[in-house]
Formats: sequence, C-alpha cells, structure tokens
Amino acid sequence: MAVPEVNSAVAFGSLTMVTWGIWIVVGNAASESMDPRTAAAISYLVAAILAVGFVAVSDASLAITARGGTLAAVAGLFAGIGFVSMYIGLSRGSTTVVSTLGAMYFVVAALIGMAVLGDEITTTRLTGLALAGVGVILIAQ
Repeated sequence: MAVPEVNSAVAFGSLTMVTWGIWIVVGNAASESMDPRTAAAISYLVAAILAVGFVAVSDASLAITARGGTLAAVAGLFAGIGFVSMYIGLSRGSTTVVSTLGAMYFVVAALIGMAVLGDEITTTRLTGLALAGVGVILIAQ
C-alpha cells in the first residue's frame, strides 16, 4: 500500500499551523515568566537568526530590489508590531482569546485582497469571513 503524496503547500501550511500553535503556548509561558516585551524580543531574535541561517544554507537569491526590499521591510514592521502585541496580550489575557484573535489575520488579508487587490468578492467568501467572526465570538465567551 503506497503512502499518498502530500501537496507541498498543504505540508508547509500544516507545519506552520502546528509550529505557530506551539509558539503561542510557549510564548504565553515566556510572557508570564518575564517582561512580555523582552520575551518578544528574544523570540524574534531567535527567529531572525533562523531565517538568516536558512537563507545562508539554501539556494535563496541575495538580490534585493528597492521595491522588494521596501515591501519586505514594511512586512517586517507589521509582523514585529503584531509579534510584540501578541506577547503583551498573552501576559494580560487568555491564550485562547488572544491566539484566536491573532489568528484572524486572514480576515484582514482577505478584506484587503478584495478591496485593494481586486480579488473577487463572492457570497461564499463573505459568508466564510462572517462565520470566522462568529467563531471568534463563540471562542471568546
């Protein structure tokens, strides 16, 4: 019996889901053990070292365009703000609520995609986003 081949997007998406889920739980413990801002900085430093190390050992191109570099820096800015706010939120509230709200970033991305990037607005997509909102409300109770 052969093992079915897994789509690499599904494999990496699943790995992201599991590792970010573990990150939230460990980050919560860190933010309860020390200043959450310091915990966020240490965590981000380790992540940056890992990312740079991965680029160094992979076949990644080191060519940086002005547009690409600027967009990557802006993405890093927002990731950093979200990262620090997640740690502070974890130190002040429930891991369930903070992680669920933080995981709703896809709603923001979907709305921007539809409003700015020209992604198709469909009843199915809007219903999915609304149901995601209902899910957050139910989890936050």
